[in-house]
Amino acid sequence: MPVAHIDSYYAASAHPAPDRPPLTGDVEADVCVVGGGIAGCATALFLAERGYQVVLLEGNRIAFGASGRSGGQAIVGYACSQDKLISQVGKSDAKKMFDVSVDALDLVKALVARHRIDCDLHWGHLHTAIKPRQEADLRAYQEELVDEYGYTSTRWLDQAELGEVLNTDRYIGGLRDDRSGHLHPLNYTLGLAAAAEAAGAKIHEQAMVVGIEHGSTVRVRTAAVPSVRAQHVALCCNAFIDEKISKALRDRIMPVGTYIIATERLGQARIESLLRENVAVSDVNFVLDYFRRSDDHRLLFGGRVSYSGRDALNTANATRVRMLKVFPSLADAKVDFAWGGHVDITMSRAPDFGRIAPNVYYLQGFSGHGIALTGIAGQMVAETIAGQAERFDLFTKLRHRDFPGGPALRTPALMLAMLWFRLKDLL
Repeated sequence: MPVAHIDSYYAASAHPAPDRPPLTGDVEADVCVVGGGIAGCATALFLAERGYQVVLLEGNRIAFGASGRSGGQAIVGYACSQDKLISQVGKSDAKKMFDVSVDALDLVKALVARHRIDCDLHWGHLHTAIKPRQEADLRAYQEELVDEYGYTSTRWLDQAELGEVLNTDRYIGGLRDDRSGHLHPLNYTLGLAAAAEAAGAKIHEQAMVVGIEHGSTVRVRTAAVPSVRAQHVALCCNAFIDEKISKALRDRIMPVGTYIIATERLGQARIESLLRENVAVSDVNFVLDYFRRSDDHRLLFGGRVSYSGRDALNTANATRVRMLKVFPSLADAKVDFAWGGHVDITMSRAPDFGRIAPNVYYLQGFSGHGIALTGIAGQMVAETIAGQAERFDLFTKLRHRDFPGGPALRTPALMLAMLWFRLKDLL
């Protein structure tokens, strides 16, 4: 029996998609892609369009992980600051990396149009400030975007101007970016998978990869015994990377739980009274809140994180309390859906792309900024396999450290770190 997507608003509103058959026998391919999220589906699509024979292996269902559960916000930049990138690669390469994040947004727009993906794509995003120091930081960030990176798609909204967009007193100002936006992540990923198949890629679900045998031809083994022999392999596992595939990659990321609720249908008039424009919103707390409208007039509200692997935060209730701090008038609104999922973060919050062998590539560590970046990361892998590695190799210059303490100690250490950042948010 096929594995179902978790119960969520996205699953309830997903477009029909076929059950892809598991791998039933050994096969050969030019490229084997491991992982059926946005990164994996995009990699398969761009390679298939170049004429490569591509086999994609997904351990559960397409978009079973973060790609089918996330907040759905496509935002310019990275989870880390540009200063973090500059400290490692210098101003010139950091500028190139920023430009890649801009190109990633344009690529989302192009893919949706080219493949006619129905995924509720809307443009417009707000970073909001709660405290004066956050307002000052956002204004400085806007200046940096213009002066250092030539990014002119943002404009500052003071509290009165912000009030024309959001019906809440929680924020004192905000930075609006008309080039960033939001979408239905599950339908977007399903659309990419369908496009990859139309281009000739073969997709197998319930094909859990349990090991890789390296060489000039790589053997990718699945739990059900059948394997794929390929000239190249692209690992797009993210939070689900297994030590049996690569312990080194696993040690450099931490799966982090994040949670979202969806209200009942509020009706067009009521949802537009809260968010007068169809923009996505996120505050700038380290432990942030984010929210947006759905096309059927719900409020989707997410935030908080868990490092324990358990829903210790009581998803529905805790997130609803945070929602009411922003929109107290929703006290009477029912919550129809509450769900969570894992994203993978790196120590630096910078993306981690590279090779574990000359013909084995990996993409991970999107750190909550994966909606747009995953697609262009897949495009860069395809370019690299085709002999054009300039953009991909730019990101291999970033250095990444293992999370300290190993599996036993990393979670308690991170929980202490998060307590510190929550305290900072309160100051």
